[in-house]
This record gives sequence, structure tokens and C-alpha cells, in this order.
Amino acid sequence: MELRHRLLQSLFIGWFLILLLRLGYWQIVKAGELRELAVTQYGTSTSIYAPRGEIRFSDGYPMVINSESYLGFIEPGKLGLNAEQKDQLIGLLPASESAKKILDLASVTHLSWLPLAHQIPPKVKAQIEQMKISGLGFEFEPSRNYLSGSSSAYITGFIGKNQSGESEGYFGLEGYYNRTLTGKPGKVIEDRDALGRPIVISQHRIIQPQPGKNLVTSIDRTVQYYAFQKLKEGLDKYKAKAGSVAIMETKTGKILAMVSLPAYDPVSFSDFDRELFKNPIVSEGYEPGSTFKAIVMASALDAKVVAPDSVCTICGGPQTISGETIKNWNDQYHANSSMTDVILHSDNIGMVFVSRQLGKTKMLEYIRKFGFGNPTGIDIQEESTPTLRPDNQWEDIDWATAAFGQGIAVTRIQMLAGVNAIANGGILVPPRVVEKIQSGKDEKNLPVPDSQRIISRPAAIAMTNMMINGVEKGEVRYYRVPGYVVAGKTGTAQVPIAGHYDETKVIASFVGFAPALDPIFTMIVTLREPQTSPWGSTTAAPLWFSIAEKLFRYYQIPPKARAGL
Repeated sequence: MELRHRLLQSLFIGWFLILLLRLGYWQIVKAGELRELAVTQYGTSTSIYAPRGEIRFSDGYPMVINSESYLGFIEPGKLGLNAEQKDQLIGLLPASESAKKILDLASVTHLSWLPLAHQIPPKVKAQIEQMKISGLGFEFEPSRNYLSGSSSAYITGFIGKNQSGESEGYFGLEGYYNRTLTGKPGKVIEDRDALGRPIVISQHRIIQPQPGKNLVTSIDRTVQYYAFQKLKEGLDKYKAKAGSVAIMETKTGKILAMVSLPAYDPVSFSDFDRELFKNPIVSEGYEPGSTFKAIVMASALDAKVVAPDSVCTICGGPQTISGETIKNWNDQYHANSSMTDVILHSDNIGMVFVSRQLGKTKMLEYIRKFGFGNPTGIDIQEESTPTLRPDNQWEDIDWATAAFGQGIAVTRIQMLAGVNAIANGGILVPPRVVEKIQSGKDEKNLPVPDSQRIISRPAAIAMTNMMINGVEKGEVRYYRVPGYVVAGKTGTAQVPIAGHYDETKVIASFVGFAPALDPIFTMIVTLREPQTSPWGSTTAAPLWFSIAEKLFRYYQIPPKARAGL
């Protein structure tokens, strides 16, 4: 009997403990989930819009802001609209042709709701509301206002809709910093009874929205304007199919301007070919041509396998490698040229000599040290990089032609950063666009990317003097700005198509820095398929110098006499 009592007592205690644990589970572990479930049963919540962060130029002037706008919609079954009102309404709405088709559809559709027009300005909304059209309504739909339009499209990117129908940044800064720019919506929570009616005595709860953070960029709006206007003029003057300009602050890597044409309008991006959305400066690979000679020669100077006065022993004529004949661009040859003369004459044979002195392994090692084959890390969403083939897949002809910039692909931002390392005394500085992030009154400077010494300062100085000599005595000397010392290198590369080079399609380029003795800016200019001349020396170079002249004045850089470093 006593055993039975103990057994029953143990069972009751066990059940009590199980019940206690179960209650604890529901009241403690699942409390938050049950609270949210209860709210959905007796309460409703209304989302409060959180403004997206702005994007600003270096001086704080807005590049991208938010604007008040509305989505206009109709309820076809309730729509009361006569012919006169219909014509008046269509005349007021943006995308009026599209709106007319939707209004025509309203009389035959079985749908209960149709979007009529997006991004309706407040003034137009007010005018429409005065018409008192039944079955026509509005929803708040903030729009993004890109104040610089297509001139800065490749910096900003744009706002589109993701698969969930929510706004999301694509490309450029909008894409790269989407999470930073996106605010957190707030809520108004209101209690309702079983019939869905507001409970008067209850208190509604408000969760305030958190606005997105603002971006302050390094883009100088004056420099950006100069680059855009001059590139636009250059495309027309040289009848080029496309072109790009990128300008970097030499010592910091800050991007001062970045322009490519043709471009698209971020507001109406859907009207443009999707192929235009990617920034070609950071995403498009191309063969750099003779501008790459500065990279290979600087590497050889650093490795001490050549000096500026070293003599090229094979420069008297063409060279045959693996059954392929390599010639100079003008089929003229300069026996016993110095390395300085090799750069001056943009001598392909001289660069084959340099590549042999450097050796394949060392040359590929330096190419990677200069950043080629890897993304630069610039804060633009769509950056990509052409890959370098494995070292064991480089044949003799491959690294010979790579020495003068053919058979190797780079991006414009990689080329700019690589030459900037020479300008910066041998230190590679990663490029960047955003300097600060602002949240309310707080401002946070973004960490400066780590820089890296890739060649010695003496090697960089020697290469700089060789590039100065090339500007002052070479084909581009006619376009120099008097009184200013510039270090630069031209390039003309044929475009590879279907495994061979098309002689009628070239990319002309010029990359350089100034003032060469104490550089403030480094700039690259490229033109695709210029029709007036295929040579970088007579198209990209004069465009480069026309922009540089503007920058000399803007930065109040005084002219000075030529002096060596």
C-alpha cells in the first residue's frame, strides 16, 4: 500500500514538473513569437517610410537625393471618368502614352487594381485631386533624384526593384553601399477588436524609422564637370565610339572624377540597354598597348636588370619568336637604343629586350605586384578583373608581347592605379570613392586602405624621368601645356575579335601624372575606335592635356621650368 502511495506521489510530482517546464517554455522561450502572433490577431501595423541616405560630392553638395513623389493607381470597377477628364488626366501624367493604354484597359479588365503612373510630383498630384475622379488614388512612392544625371551615372548606379518588389541599389555606389544607404522602416501599431475596428481606449505604439546613412565621396564636382565636358567634346572631335576619363589624387588614391560615354540616365535606366549599366572603367577588360611599357620598364629598373642608359642589343630590326614576327608600330628601328630611347620611341623590340633581361618568372611576379589580375578593391559594385593565366601557360611569344601591352588584358582602374604607383614613388595606393559616412550629426571617416611599396623610390624616379622625356621629345610634345612638366605614356592597342586582331578597331589611350616633380593628380584617358586617327598620341593625348590644363588652373598650380627629379 505504501509503495502504491509513493508511486502515485511520484507520478503527480513528475506531471507537475512536466507542466511547469512546458509553461516555462511557452512563457519564456516562445514569449516573443507568441506576442507577435497576438499582435496580428488584435492589432494592425502600418509601415513608416525610412528615407534612403544621400550621396554627396566631396564638398557636401548633393549628388543623389530623395524626392517626394507618388504612385497613381485606379480601381477599374469604381472609376468614374468622362472623355474630357481622361484627356486632361493623360496630359498631366508622366509617361502619358503608357497611362492612356492603362486607362483604355480599365473598361475591359476584371482586375480590381491597376498602377497608372509612377513618380508623380506633388504639384501634379494636387492638380489631379482637384478633378475629383472616383476610383483614382495615390500611394506615397519616394523617388531618387540624380542631380548629375548621366555624367555621374557610373559612380552612382541606380535604384531598382528586387524580386520581392522592394527598392534596392544596383551598380556603382548605390549597389556597393546598399545596406548602408537603406534605412529601417518604422511602424505604427494599433489595437483593433474582433471586427477590425480601432479600440479607442487603447494606445497606439510608434516605432520610429531609422533613416539610411549618407555617403560623402571624394568626387570633386568641378573636376567631374571638366572631365565630362572635355570627354564629350573629344568623342565628337575624334569621332570615337566611346571614351573614358578617370582622375585620381596621386598620394591618397582618392578618385576625383570618373566619366564614361555613352552613358545612361539613372532615373530612367529601364529605357537603356542593360549593357550600359556596368562602369567600363572598373569592369571592362582591354589590352593596354604601349601604356603597359611603363609598368614593365619600371619593374626591370627595380630589379636592376636594366638602367636608363642600358643599350638594347636587338633593336636593329624585327624579332621572330615561336614563328611570329614582332615589329615596331611604324616599322622603324633604332639600333643600340638606350632604355630611355625605348620609351621615347615606344619601341616594341626594345620591350622584348627588357622582358628577356627581366625573365618570365620575375616579369609575371612584378605584373601581379602592380595589381594586375586582382580587383583593386574600389568601392564600385561591379568591379571585375581579367584573370592572368597560370605561369606555366605563358609561352615565349606571350610574355614577349605582354611586355608591350598586347596579349594581356587589364581594366582602366588597374592601369590608373599601376601608373599612379610610379607617380607615388613606388607605392601602390588602392583607389577609393567614399571618404565619410554620415548618420544624423555623426560623421565617420572610412579607414584608409593599406598602401604597399612595390618598387623602390629610385626605380620610380628613373621611370618618371623616362616618361617626362617621352612627353617632351615624343609625338605628344605638340600638345603640352607650356610651363608644366608631365610624365606620361601613350598607347594604341588593336581590339582582339574572334581570336585575331582587327586593324580597324583600336583603343587609343594616354596615362600620366602632373606636375611630374610633385604630382597632384594621375589621369587615364581612353578612346574606343577614334576615326580621325588610330593613334593615342594624336587623340587620347591631346584630350588628356586639355583636361590637365583645366586642372592646373583649378588647383592654382604655377608653371615652372623643367627640372629633373
